[in-house]
Amino acid sequence: MATRLGLSLPQMRQYSLGKDVPDVARAAEEIGYDSLWVFERALFPEPATQGLYGMDGVPWPDQYRNVADPLVTLTLAAAATERAELGSSVLVAPLHVPFQLAKALASLDAASGGRVIAGFGTGWSLDEYAASGVRPIEERGAVLDEIIEVCRAVWGPDPVVLDGALTKIASAVVGPKPARPIPVMLAASNDRAFRRLVDHADGWLPAGMSAEQVAAQWRRLREVAEERGRTRPIRTVLRVNTTHQAKPYEGAGRLPFQGDADQIVADLVEFARIGLDEILVDLQGSARDAQELKDVAAEVWEKARAAGV
Repeated sequence: MATRLGLSLPQMRQYSLGKDVPDVARAAEEIGYDSLWVFERALFPEPATQGLYGMDGVPWPDQYRNVADPLVTLTLAAAATERAELGSSVLVAPLHVPFQLAKALASLDAASGGRVIAGFGTGWSLDEYAASGVRPIEERGAVLDEIIEVCRAVWGPDPVVLDGALTKIASAVVGPKPARPIPVMLAASNDRAFRRLVDHADGWLPAGMSAEQVAAQWRRLREVAEERGRTRPIRTVLRVNTTHQAKPYEGAGRLPFQGDADQIVADLVEFARIGLDEILVDLQGSARDAQELKDVAAEVWEKARAAGV
């Protein structure tokens, strides 16, 4: 069975949000992509308090200077498509008020006919938390736990009753409800996060490091699931961030998914052997405009299917 393929939506500053998001979404669905995805970058600190991903001395990519809101982007895509799922990989959940986030996702799912995937992560940026975090960054794990609890309650039957640290609902009717149970997927890379995922989420959102690293994490996650008695399957969607070049990079130390469409597909073949359900291909960063993004997306799709991905 072929691996499902998803495509990133255009959120960066080289794109026209109102025009290009619906255009790319429609084109991706026509090409055959199974899902459409957004990510979240709330701001670009200048000067930065910390390096990229919290690593000292690693600069933030210039393309992060202008990243459109993920839920607005998904809404534009929802109105332009009929079949493709609509996911976030990832939405930095603790930057959002839990109740409002739950209601927005429910409304989007109802509007799209049941196509939303709620992909959450805790984030890492001190500057983003200073601007928008509902609690200090040190409490992000606890906030994510409550967000998942609030979502399950708001999306479930009325009356909604909840007594959380951030969210108090004595008894209320909350609508609209999602068209179907919205899957919650989490970014996770250590045992503590794996335990949260196994106990409270529907799926896993790994990021493309090396194929060996992803495979090792997937083995460990399944071990944690067995240890904790989980029998429900864990859905998996791997994100791969590409840099599309006219010619592939050469030499030792080449990072995966850096090169032309043939090289990207060669890497997709390797990662598909891990046995994950779906691979999200983010092509937007190095595309000059929406037309190039659509052209490369079509080329990658065709070559990936020809290669058996």
